[in-house]
Amino acid sequence: MIFLTFVLGLVVNFIGYIPPGNINLTLTQITINRGMRQALRFITAFSCTEFFFTFFFMQAAKWLSVQPHVETIIDWVMVVLFSTLGTITWLNRKKPPKPKYSDRESIRYGIVLGIINPMQILFWMVAGTYLLAHQWILPGLFALGVFSLGSAAGAFLCLFIYAKSARYIQNKFELSTQFINTGIAMLFFGFALYHIGKEIYILGWR
Repeated sequence: MIFLTFVLGLVVNFIGYIPPGNINLTLTQITINRGMRQALRFITAFSCTEFFFTFFFMQAAKWLSVQPHVETIIDWVMVVLFSTLGTITWLNRKKPPKPKYSDRESIRYGIVLGIINPMQILFWMVAGTYLLAHQWILPGLFALGVFSLGSAAGAFLCLFIYAKSARYIQNKFELSTQFINTGIAMLFFGFALYHIGKEIYILGWR
């Protein structure tokens, strides 16, 4: 049963990172600009942080799901985050990759984005509440720890596939770094506009 709890955490969080978001787009950018070595350091640091993130928010999932305005707050945080990432990417789109990057920089980046990960708060509010309500996870901190470990493994696996795919696509189609960075910047701005539109739509129905 403990093994199934681990697999459940792996599968659920793997699925959670499939849709494009701030994490996998940032990873794609790191892979293209800095190479697989730095991407792996980012993924490892992020996945380790994801363990603690999942452990905490799975315990807080029920409480968060009944808090008023929590989704609105997260939406506006995402607007700021996506706008910031889009602006940084846009301003640096023409800069050629540096010949060497610090390993600590990629690790630190992975930890920071692992902590500042509002999309996952919404994800675990829904998925966590569902799993707990249907008793798919055994009670107790040990079972939750195993689930969180599986969650970290799921994030690592999905992001690793993203990184390998980004590298393959770049090599296969011989895309320039500037073209890819411009595309990622547009996606960041697009996601920011989506969250703004979502909140305007909600306000219109109130």
